[in-house]
This record gives sequence, C-alpha cells and structure tokens, in this order.
Amino acid sequence: MGTGINFYPSTQNQKRLTIKILIMKKALIFMTAVGMLLIAVVTGCQKNATFIYKAPTVVVTTPVSFSKNLVPLFTANCALSGCHVSGGQTPNLTAASAYASLSGGNFFNVSNPSSSIIYERLTGTLTPEMPFGKPNNPSNINALVLAWITQGAKNN
Repeated sequence: MGTGINFYPSTQNQKRLTIKILIMKKALIFMTAVGMLLIAVVTGCQKNATFIYKAPTVVVTTPVSFSKNLVPLFTANCALSGCHVSGGQTPNLTAASAYASLSGGNFFNVSNPSSSIIYERLTGTLTPEMPFGKPNNPSNINALVLAWITQGAKNN
C-alpha cells in the first residue's frame, strides 16, 4: 500500500487534542463565570427605584397618657445621646422636659393633629423621618402620638 493521507490521527496526537479541548473547556467555563459575575456586579449595584411601604394605620381608641405611654417610648427611641436630649436636637424629649419642649416649640397642633410636626416626622411626611436610624413606628408610636394629640395633647 502506498503512502496516502492518514485520516486517523496517531494516539499521541489524540492525547494532545484531548488535552487542548479540556483546557479550552475549562477556559470557557472560567470566562463564562467571570462574565456572569461582572454582569451581576454591574447590574446589581444600581438603584432604579425606592419602594416606600406604608403600614396600615392603627387607630388608638383608648386614652393615651403622656407620662405612661409616650415618655417611655421617647426615652427608648428619641432621648438618646446626641439626639433629643438637653443640648441636642429639639425638641428635648427627656422625661423631665418632653412636654414643655413639645408644647413650647409648637410641635403639636390639636386643631389638626395629623399636621403636627412631631406626627409628620414620625410618619415620614417631613424628613428626616424619626426615630432617626431606627425602625419606623416602634411600639406603634405613630398611632399613640396621633391619638394623644387628638385627645387634646394633655400633660397627663
């Protein structure tokens, strides 16, 4: 037989070809993973919209005591170091000064309770929303403050 063209590669050439194919597959997998990661990073680091969830309004029908219901909430959420304390942000919501500070600074409006500054801050109608850096409406403070103002904003 003659020296014609051999269509079947030798065993050594088959091994080289197999190794090249494996290297190419690994490179393809690696490049795909890097590409997907880049896509995730680039598209995942942008803000398209802000969703504001407004929780259902809770209506308080029982009498609200300023000293028993609100002062403990102000103490836990507002009268903190650097916030609504003596020498800090107004109003001063420490137990001894809260009522005088709120009434003297016109922070509540008994004729239109929902337009009161303190209520609008708590609900986010006015910014910054309070309590700053804390979950919105801790211990149902929004409804309690609105009920207290609606009930005449008494120092009780």
